[in-house]
Amino acid sequence: MEFFNKIDSVHNMIKRYYTKELENKSNLTVYDLFTWKKVDVFLKDYKSGKVLVDMKDLEFPEHYSQNSCDIIASKYFRKAGVPNDCGYENSMKMVAHRMVNFWCESLMDEGIIASYKEKEIFYDEMVYALLAQMYAPNSPQWFNTGLAQSYDIKGSKQGNFYFNPILNKVVETEDNYSRTQASACFILSIQDKLLGSHSISEQYVTETKLFKGGSGTGTNFSSIRAKGEKLSGGGVSSGLMSFLKGLDRNAGAIKSGGTTRRAAKMVCLDVDHPEILDFITWKAHEEDKVRALGKMGYDTDIDGDAYETVSGQNSNNSIRFSDKFMKKVEELSTNPEETVELLGRVDGSLNKTVKVKSLWDAFNNSAWQCADPAPQFSDTFNAWHTCPSGEDGEYNAKHNRINSTNPCGEYAFLDDSSCNLASINIYKFYDHATKSIDLEGYVHVVGMVQLILEGSIHWGQFPTEDIARKTYMFRATGLGISNLASLLMVLGYPYDSEEARNISAALIGILTGYSYFTSALMAKEIGTFNKYEINKPHMLKVIRNHARVAGAMEVSDFEGLNYKPLAINHNILEQESFSNISTLVKKCWIEALHYGEEFGYRNAQVSVIAPTGTISFAMDCGATSIEPFFSHVVYKKLSGGGMMTVINPVIKISLSNLGYSDDQIQDIMDYVLEKETVERDGYKYEKLLDGKIEGAPHLLEEHLPIFDTANKCGSGERFIEPMGHVLMVASITPLISGAISKTVNLPREATLEEFQDVVLTSWRLGIKGISLYRDGSKASQPLNTSLSSDKDLKLEDLTYNQLLAKAKELKKGVKYSKRDKPLGIRRGTTHPAQINDVKIYTTVNRRENGEISEIYITTDREGTTIMGLLNSLSKTLSVMLQHHVAPQDIARMLRGQKYEPYGFVQKHPYIKYVSSISDLISKVIDIELGDYSRCQVKPENYDLKTNSETEEQAISSNTHETFDGKKVEGERVYGSTCPHCSSSRMVRNGTCMVCLDCGSTTGCS
Repeated sequence: MEFFNKIDSVHNMIKRYYTKELENKSNLTVYDLFTWKKVDVFLKDYKSGKVLVDMKDLEFPEHYSQNSCDIIASKYFRKAGVPNDCGYENSMKMVAHRMVNFWCESLMDEGIIASYKEKEIFYDEMVYALLAQMYAPNSPQWFNTGLAQSYDIKGSKQGNFYFNPILNKVVETEDNYSRTQASACFILSIQDKLLGSHSISEQYVTETKLFKGGSGTGTNFSSIRAKGEKLSGGGVSSGLMSFLKGLDRNAGAIKSGGTTRRAAKMVCLDVDHPEILDFITWKAHEEDKVRALGKMGYDTDIDGDAYETVSGQNSNNSIRFSDKFMKKVEELSTNPEETVELLGRVDGSLNKTVKVKSLWDAFNNSAWQCADPAPQFSDTFNAWHTCPSGEDGEYNAKHNRINSTNPCGEYAFLDDSSCNLASINIYKFYDHATKSIDLEGYVHVVGMVQLILEGSIHWGQFPTEDIARKTYMFRATGLGISNLASLLMVLGYPYDSEEARNISAALIGILTGYSYFTSALMAKEIGTFNKYEINKPHMLKVIRNHARVAGAMEVSDFEGLNYKPLAINHNILEQESFSNISTLVKKCWIEALHYGEEFGYRNAQVSVIAPTGTISFAMDCGATSIEPFFSHVVYKKLSGGGMMTVINPVIKISLSNLGYSDDQIQDIMDYVLEKETVERDGYKYEKLLDGKIEGAPHLLEEHLPIFDTANKCGSGERFIEPMGHVLMVASITPLISGAISKTVNLPREATLEEFQDVVLTSWRLGIKGISLYRDGSKASQPLNTSLSSDKDLKLEDLTYNQLLAKAKELKKGVKYSKRDKPLGIRRGTTHPAQINDVKIYTTVNRRENGEISEIYITTDREGTTIMGLLNSLSKTLSVMLQHHVAPQDIARMLRGQKYEPYGFVQKHPYIKYVSSISDLISKVIDIELGDYSRCQVKPENYDLKTNSETEEQAISSNTHETFDGKKVEGERVYGSTCPHCSSSRMVRNGTCMVCLDCGSTTGCS
């Protein structure tokens, strides 16, 4: 760790590490250190076929994947006003230059970079690390930073503000781009008044401004009086929930008014608010409405009619639990009559006492039903609060506490503040040759990225005067990591293991500790953040507690904590040959505390763990944030269009590190990667047949946990248990400034007791906030991250010969090889239905053994084209069945097709809505197989858990075959399409969702 001892000022921190080759070589630039390629980017809407992006001859480093190029070009390249031949950015060189040049100029103006030589070094190092995909700033930086400096794109005034230190006040910016709007995360305050500053009406305006720019907001609404509380002018309040519903509709309107995703919004409420029970059950009741609407035939897709009709769909809801309340929850087993008092905000006559158990049960039941609300532990947040005296010196006053977070839950600080984020691709620092982590390179990039975040504040602009002032006064930054799962896998440690947790905590502890050290060096050079002195004792207390967790101080005397956080176990690091990491994390915190005590800090906060959706794809990360892999299936996009399926490449490296031979590795890879070729959108795709790793040849049982993922892979049974997620979060939380955006995934059959256990354990372990998601807890149809050509086939576009080819494909593995025509009299069932004014009669015939052998579809439109097409379709389907193609495969192929006629269905007892005649037939086949899960109306006594009729019903309906209820592979999300490109490959990412095709995220990063 000799490199650390050479750094005692911000100036000798700025050095060449990755660009030493450029020293004294005036004929080379940092861009010459990369090999470049030309790439075409073509993206279209999966539903409509509309072309979203069609850009030719774009320039990227050769090592960038097609997916990374697609996402960066479509999301981040400036599309207008660029002074070149094409009028838009067409090279990653341009994007890197405009951002890094801006940061350099800002840091020189601020006095952190002292010379042009330092500026040149800083520029080269930051461009290199960005192009090498070692780090990425949050999305607003890519959108806004440097447009004026590089292209003279300034734009008009947009009502943004910044703090002018010369005038010592907040002023409005002259244009939209000379300064950067670099923050993705905002926390807003609200007061209990209808008009004026921070009022309910102003909340509409402020949220609208932030949503319009693609940013997210978080607010604690506990100050708003409850329904029935007295008003000063007479009468009573309409209540908190009425205003929350109005703000929710506003957020939905902004999304539909032009943005490509739902507005990102966090709504928090303290547990003692009089309307807490209504708030807890709000979304669960709305979910019941969605299910009821679905039975009436309305579309229950997340963007369909049903969800558009109900409220509460544009926010993440959280309950702020106090330690006092949680201790009463702990005691419920011995004292089930524990109570809590709900307090009127201005009218004590509304105070009432309720049982703790009733609130606790309602909370867990609602979260179990629909994944909302989530718990936030208010006292834990505030125990780690660096600035509880705020800007006015009123220690721990309500307005100076941490009351809310940003929408994804990672940024937690004062009301009316903001944070700009960046994440480091931790896997990029793994040296495959030495099988070790380049710690010197890691801390070098950590320190330099902290400088760019500081520079973004110095020349930043903000949407309100209060946010501009507080951001200037406290200068919070949010550095985090991504791709942790890839690093752990190549190191050979299961995600759910003590080794993985301690390595992860130490690496993130190094990030936060070195960031505070860097902040102290900046304070030494140009001074602390403005409000440091009135918060100094509190901030140093927090730094000391961080240092204790890191092992840099005695761990027996934590200050101001009523629990003992999980500290790094240095014995494990030493035993696992990570003594260098152990030494470095201690050193970082010793120096962070030492320099902080002497010089203070430039930044009140320095780190968070954000979900890193889009930017993770931009960095070609195998996994996002600190999340484990969703599954081992990776879809590699090809530059000429189409996609190929490959196994997670980290597996191969991990197997090699574990000592498997090349031949053994190839056998294992072949086992996992067994696939078939299918077609979609005119392109050929390789589709995995299964994708599980269990049962692979040569693979030792003891190594299986290393390859466990968040979900079951293929037909495998292994996955990371919920507590594995909880323990990882608990290990990392006391070593970051903010919080962690993380969802604990639970299986469909998870019980309420399991939910309660996760929440209670999280609180006991000092987790600040966490989300829980039970598979199947939303009304919309669960999706699959694996590609499925069946659901995308358009039957009306296929010829008879193509259908026979499909039949041949589907009969693979079936013992029959020839057509088996039914003979003699057949028995069947006819399903009448009417779509609009078209009557459809579907007859399903069976063999003597009960197998479906024929399907005939007729209509009352004799002699018409539709009659001819239905006859052709009948013959095609019957031939497929007589070739012993499984009926469920035919139903899957037909399902979801959309063409006229479609809509509401009459005359059928169970089917009430279809998207086409093909979709109708798929539902009829499902019913004949005993599966009513896709019908709007279910038979009485229908078993929802097994998706089948009871035995008595099966006999009475003469159904002889059973539904093949295969489990869906991959990380399931609820909401069938990406709002930007309509792709169905949406996956969970922290508390948000992200599209695997275009990188769009439902969060704010």
